[in-house]
Amino acid sequence: MMATSLRLPSLILALGLAGCMVGPNYKKPDVALAPFHNPVPHEGAAPAPQLDTWWTGFNDPMLVTVVQRALDQNLDLAAAFARVQQARAEANASGAQLLPTFDFNASTTAEHQSTVSPLGALGESLPNYNRDQREYTLGSAASWEIDLFGGLRRGARATRAEAEAARAEQDGTRITVAADAADAYLQIRAYQARIAVTTDQIATDTKLVGIVQLRESLGKGEDREVAQAQAVLEQAQSTLPPLRIGLESQMNRLDVLMGVQPGTYARELAVVQPIPAIPAIGGNDQPLDVLRRRPDVIAAERRLAASSEQIGAAIADYYPKISLSGALGFDSLSTNQLFTAKAFQPIGTGLLRWRLFDFGKVDAEVAQARGGNAQALAQYRQSVLKATEDVEDALVTLSQTQTRAVTLQQEVASLDQARKLSQTAYEAGAIPLTDVLDADRQLLITQDELDADRGDAARAAVQTFRALGGGWDVSKPSQLAQR
Repeated sequence: MMATSLRLPSLILALGLAGCMVGPNYKKPDVALAPFHNPVPHEGAAPAPQLDTWWTGFNDPMLVTVVQRALDQNLDLAAAFARVQQARAEANASGAQLLPTFDFNASTTAEHQSTVSPLGALGESLPNYNRDQREYTLGSAASWEIDLFGGLRRGARATRAEAEAARAEQDGTRITVAADAADAYLQIRAYQARIAVTTDQIATDTKLVGIVQLRESLGKGEDREVAQAQAVLEQAQSTLPPLRIGLESQMNRLDVLMGVQPGTYARELAVVQPIPAIPAIGGNDQPLDVLRRRPDVIAAERRLAASSEQIGAAIADYYPKISLSGALGFDSLSTNQLFTAKAFQPIGTGLLRWRLFDFGKVDAEVAQARGGNAQALAQYRQSVLKATEDVEDALVTLSQTQTRAVTLQQEVASLDQARKLSQTAYEAGAIPLTDVLDADRQLLITQDELDADRGDAARAAVQTFRALGGGWDVSKPSQLAQR
């Protein structure tokens, strides 16, 4: 009988350390996807950059500075880092539940006892009764819930997966911040180019108004021609305010992305620079490569893993839970006898808890966990499809904007030549002023479209890098998480 009683705690301990885990074991879903049907463009004005630092491929030092500032100072990224820290702390707390807890306690109690209370009335009848009582206790206590059926381990795995999802979302925020900063910067350069074209056109139209007015004063022109030329000049002037509004808006947006008050870097960005040339998009990435790199897909997969572990944690409530606790200490009415054998007071407790008549609620909790897993699976599959959609959209947008930019460049060259020939012919009296004004309008519109399209093409390249999952090093921990 004594041997059996000694073996039982050892058996319980062994089960706790190597006990089974109920519930499904998670397996990452297989994804079958066809290759991208839009080709990845490999030609560009600059060689293909490393995908994790794609912004360096534009060969624009100011763009590199802007993106780095945003990565260092952006407040959304700081908040994402804080969320990672919280998730890690929660995962550590869940893991700690698997281990025994140890507490140390010490107390001193002083009491002047009532003589009309039950205990005081009894004590007063005893010889040498003293109403002033003191008690000293000192000791340590330990408790441990034995994870026989893996409920705690499933919960710890779930919180670790959630922490990994938060980490992936932080990397996704990094990608978004870098892409948004580059997008705002490229729009600034595009607006500056469009403002420069419009300003040049205004100067040309102003010169034309002077020519028309001179011809009218010499009797070679009409008041109608002066009014027409003036109207074209005013039309060009009217296009400047919307462009300046757009420029200011993007400068403010970029300052906020860099974590500073709007206007902080306005003077620095006001120095006009050309729209950066687009680098080549390197590699022959296919959908599975993108899925391994995209943080949003990684986060969705980790949340799916967490939901699977939650099923096991819920199923474990069908089974009994065993806890052991004990305390070793001393309890005495005086300090003189506190550390004596008489004052030594060990306590041991074993607890069995089983939700035996609560299976209806456990059924509901398991069903809820399974529903959460089904939802997480659907969200993971949706994130996979969204990732491939982003890549396809980015690739076709990039290729078509580049094609359009080439066509517009040729059109601008032709219209510029036609505009010069028209003004020469008008000054010679060979054609009416309306031909010159029409050439002016067409040239201004096409030049503006060209600069806008060049900016859109650069932005499309940014979106392509972003869709491919560029902007963070897949093989290394997040830089911000190491701070």
